[in-house]
Amino acid sequence: MFVDLAANDPRTRDDIAVLGEFVGNDDDIEWVVSPFAPDLVDPFATVSSLRRDDQIVELWLGRDSCRLLESTNLELAVLCSGEWLEFGLEPLRSFVERSNTSFDVSCLRCEVVTCQSYSHVPEFERPFEQPAMAIVDGVERPTKRDVHTPPHCRGAYKTVAFEDSLIIAIAPSHHLDIRQLTKLTFALFLVVPRSVPGMGLDEDSLEYHRTDPPGKIEISTTKPTNTQRDLSLAYSPGVAAPCLEIDEDEADAYTYTAKGNLVGVVSNGSAVLGLGDIGAQASKPVMEGKGVLFKRFADIDVFDIELDEADPEKIVEAVTMMEPTFGGVNLEDIKAPECFTVEERLREELDIPVFHDDQHGTAIISGAALLNAADVAGKDLGDLEVTFSGAGASAIATARFYVSLGIQKENITMCDSSGIITEKRANAGDINEYKQQFARDIPGGSLADAMAGADVFVGLSAGGIVSQEMVASMADNPIIFAMANPDPEIGYKEAKAARDDDVIMATGRSDYPNQVNNVLGFPFIFRGALDVRATEINEEMKVACAEALADLARQDVPDAVVKAYGDEPLQYGPNYIIPKPVDPRVLFRVAPSIAEAAMESGAARTEIDLEAYEEELEARLGKSREMMRVVLNKAKSDPKTVALAEGENEKMIRAAYQIQEQGVALPILIGDESEIRQTSANLGLDFDPQVADPSVGDYESYADRLHELRARKGVTRTEAGELIERDSNYFGSVMVEQGDADALLTGLSHHYPSALRPPLQVIGTAEDVDYAAGVYMLTFKNRVFFVADATVNQDPDEEVLAEVTRQTGKLARRFNVEPRAALLSYSNFGSVDNEGTRKPRKAATMLQDDPEIDFPVDGEMQADTAVVEDILEGTYGFSELEEPANVLVFPNLESGNIGYKLLQRLGGADAIGPMLVGMDEPVHVLQRGDEVKDIVNLAGVAVVDAQKE
Repeated sequence: MFVDLAANDPRTRDDIAVLGEFVGNDDDIEWVVSPFAPDLVDPFATVSSLRRDDQIVELWLGRDSCRLLESTNLELAVLCSGEWLEFGLEPLRSFVERSNTSFDVSCLRCEVVTCQSYSHVPEFERPFEQPAMAIVDGVERPTKRDVHTPPHCRGAYKTVAFEDSLIIAIAPSHHLDIRQLTKLTFALFLVVPRSVPGMGLDEDSLEYHRTDPPGKIEISTTKPTNTQRDLSLAYSPGVAAPCLEIDEDEADAYTYTAKGNLVGVVSNGSAVLGLGDIGAQASKPVMEGKGVLFKRFADIDVFDIELDEADPEKIVEAVTMMEPTFGGVNLEDIKAPECFTVEERLREELDIPVFHDDQHGTAIISGAALLNAADVAGKDLGDLEVTFSGAGASAIATARFYVSLGIQKENITMCDSSGIITEKRANAGDINEYKQQFARDIPGGSLADAMAGADVFVGLSAGGIVSQEMVASMADNPIIFAMANPDPEIGYKEAKAARDDDVIMATGRSDYPNQVNNVLGFPFIFRGALDVRATEINEEMKVACAEALADLARQDVPDAVVKAYGDEPLQYGPNYIIPKPVDPRVLFRVAPSIAEAAMESGAARTEIDLEAYEEELEARLGKSREMMRVVLNKAKSDPKTVALAEGENEKMIRAAYQIQEQGVALPILIGDESEIRQTSANLGLDFDPQVADPSVGDYESYADRLHELRARKGVTRTEAGELIERDSNYFGSVMVEQGDADALLTGLSHHYPSALRPPLQVIGTAEDVDYAAGVYMLTFKNRVFFVADATVNQDPDEEVLAEVTRQTGKLARRFNVEPRAALLSYSNFGSVDNEGTRKPRKAATMLQDDPEIDFPVDGEMQADTAVVEDILEGTYGFSELEEPANVLVFPNLESGNIGYKLLQRLGGADAIGPMLVGMDEPVHVLQRGDEVKDIVNLAGVAVVDAQKE
């Protein structure tokens, strides 16, 4: 990305164009950005070559990147198509103001520009000619330039047509002389509606689906099929054995087949969202897409079944005959009222879970939001007056579910297109049997009448039918769930403005807070149901899902989720009452709740250990989680005190909360106590942290001890006192050295060497160890490697390499991994003989001769020899390693650091660390920019280290 105007920031994604990125949409207008720069042949190449302090500059307009723009002489301009004129400068100005920079918002200006209309389909192999005039700084400038379409953008647009456009120019408030940036004084970016013929989302989608192989899903094998023997086991004659076992006991189908992880997504295409009754065949892309969501979020396999049948009884008959195939059935896009009949009959007929997501998905997810919205508003569920707009399948299922959650049925007023559903209308035969459940003995009226005084509005109807006046008529702190798609019953901004922002609002859209997204429900409901072989998805299981989601929204949000939403703060309150769909914790929080509810309600065929099940689910998210779970469980068995330097840091406070909440350790935050407690309160953490405040406590003994240790290294008693009071790294190091804490984590905002220095000076290495080392654990899908030394020893000799190998092997065992160590080089077992290759060779010999080393070690060897079994066994069968190595010791710091980063960035490895080995007391130095989960993980490692002391 070269120039970005905050694409991922939900506050601005609909307001500001972004170079080279899909922006979002507004009122069915979807946008793409086509770049050109008036004075450049290739703006991408020029921007990418700009350097600052020898670092590639990424120009962002965001919290931190505004500061970067301030230090350049770059003037940025955005040329927006006419439809964007309504936005004006206010969104941009307010965003810059929120960025906490000295950017001068008064310099923002806009001028209406009339550009010559044109229509041009470029040959992408030729330059793109842009005939237009633009006004910049009041001067009309020609923009006719031959601009080569960068490779990144070929195919991004085909036809361009615009007029009456808007230029927004942004100038920095001060200029620094950065010569590398003088080539580019301003750039223009054409923002073109994708609705222009030939360049729409539709065309992109068609290309996405038709790219070979067509569609979105395929069947893959889970067992080897490479040999004749494999094929004989997979099919005839070997397949007869499991067939006979299942014939004896049908429950064995879950043991010998994929039934237990297979869901049938069944539809007749009669009510496809946004498309209506398009028929079975045309609905297949939607059903395949549903299968993608099942697999992506819960690792559940899907067969999509499209039935060309309108008769609900025949649909029931067809699905019933397929029961032996599936572990569960998800009904999709079947119109009302037939969908009620189909689900009810299938639940009676089948002995596997049946779930109509269109009915119950929205009910469950909005129900979770309702639990939290009522809490935030300070209202009891039993007292809420609820008005529904819409009386279709989803609305009726949602109303029923709200009653299960605690809403009083007599407090629900439901409206359809004819107004309030009343007993008078029911008695007149005006409404069907499903609507009659919510007929009230009250006067008839309009939706506006029903909303007056209501605490909650639930919209499952049509866009734009609710006015600001109707919102204003509601009770204090109203809860509005406007869930019509693609446009809500009332816009988010309009609803907020109608009540001076006291509205708690959710919609079905991702570009506003509190998206009610069914993907938070159905994958995880089926995951839990399948894993206990449930016979149904009952009301208890649905309630359990809603409660688990509501509880998760009240927890601290992982950094990865926050980053995915543009670093917008996500904290429990009016703007965050429901988890985000990308939150990985949903899987191992919701599915166990479903499984538990199934077992308690009698719907489960099998009983499972819920704690073990949660760990199994977490392992599905990656090998790194599985490996860390081993260490975290060990830590929880005997928690120790862990001192956290830089305790005022928000990440440290959040990590301390999670460490204590999970029972991993007893955290002690080092820093200003009042600031720590204020930050904790601002974060909404239910947390009473233990704090060691160097400025107020009696820590003279720490200063005395530091002076004692460093007196002959030039540290006076006065300087020692200042270091203890002002530097939490020294304070924490002495704290651990004196036994007042069992372990130390530091380095979150320091360079690694400067953060490591105080622990080395105060704590030092272990008695029998001369050298510390930094180790990363790298996890792939099915393999784990421990890589050393990646952070400490620049040019180790053979003794240091041997010590690093010894300590890394010990670390591997803390993760329940039996070490097999390889000392790496560019030589294989003496094939090259020089000083560099002799060091790892001698280190391997030293370790092989050491009677205390009880794991296989060999070297020197090349990296592929160490990890590829065929090379190791075929060419070098004499090696001490009978299996590929899992401990990789690099010959120096340069190769170690390069190697682990390449494996992480290009090889797709998850990296945990660096874990410091060889210290006399447990100390780990964080990397700048580490996330909260990294701090929690290293705290677990530190506790396990301390348990060994």
